[in-house]
Amino acid sequence: MRTEYLNKGVCSKKTVVEISDDHTIEDIQVLGGCNGNLKGIVNLLRGMKAEEAIEKLSGINCGARGTSCPDQISYALREAIGK
Repeated sequence: MRTEYLNKGVCSKKTVVEISDDHTIEDIQVLGGCNGNLKGIVNLLRGMKAEEAIEKLSGINCGARGTSCPDQISYALREAIGK
């Protein structure tokens, strides 16, 4: 299943996630933001269960923004699995 999430409060604009029926992350694309860092995060998340990724990424802040690109990925994953 493929989900597109519009990021809020960060440099990146959109997160696109592809998740299998058993919630395994098949692919993530983050448009905008710190390209190298986000490519590294995406490589680490491929093959991981969405629930584990959400637990690891939720609540990470970038400065005083109250969120971050990894935190926004967690929101996109929540939306993709319906939580």
